[in-house]
Amino acid sequence: MQHTEGISMSKTAHISTRINASDKKKAEAVFKKLGISASQAIAMFYKQVSLRRGIPFPVELPNEVTQEAINDAREGKLTSYDSVEEIKAKLSA
Repeated sequence: MQHTEGISMSKTAHISTRINASDKKKAEAVFKKLGISASQAIAMFYKQVSLRRGIPFPVELPNEVTQEAINDAREGKLTSYDSVEEIKAKLSA
């Protein structure tokens, strides 16, 4: 980093990547609510990776129970209830 008359001058770099259009749109809606640009969000992610020396959130494979629940959800095999009372009745049956 160069310093000129007390002002920090850093070099910038360009990145280019392809992502799912739907994910991009949803993320950019969040960025807008936060008052930041996609470039600022990406820069924040890179800064956190640099500071933490790793991905700044857990990245792990789900255990068997979680993977089974994910599969059930994808296959529409989830049971839904309309109220807590309905759940309690099902559990006590």
